[in-house]
Formats: sequence, C-alpha cells, structure tokens
Amino acid sequence: YKLQAKPLAEQHGGEYLARGGPMSVKESALWSPTRMVLIRFPSVAQAEAFYQSAEYQKVLQISKKSAERTVVILEGL
Repeated sequence: YKLQAKPLAEQHGGEYLARGGPMSVKESALWSPTRMVLIRFPSVAQAEAFYQSAEYQKVLQISKKSAERTVVILEGL
C-alpha cells in the first residue's frame, strides 16, 4: 500500500510530514491511535481529489484488507 500511495499523494501535491514512528498519546477519550500518518496538501480540494481519485481508491483496497483506519482531512495545517 505505502509504496503505491506515496507517489499518488505526491501527484496531488501531498507532502508526507509523518509516517509511523514513535508517538506519545496524552488524552484519548474518543480515539486511541497506534500509528499516525500525516500528509500536508496545498489545499483541502487537493486532499479531497487525492482521496477520491480512482487510482487511490484502488490502492486503498489493499489497506482496508489489513488495517482499521480513521482518515481525517483537516483545513489549516
């Protein structure tokens, strides 16, 4: 998944800021993440275009078979 997703994100202007690695969760009443991936896009529209693209949706099926995920697109980063 990650080998195929990264170039697709980059085609839409995405820049990986964090990809796994150690983290320290301080408060988690609503959500208890065990791994975090953070991708910055120039705009919400470009992030949405990446996520909704046919190419990414095909690659996404690989991840859905092996992981539970929460995906958030956040304006303002």
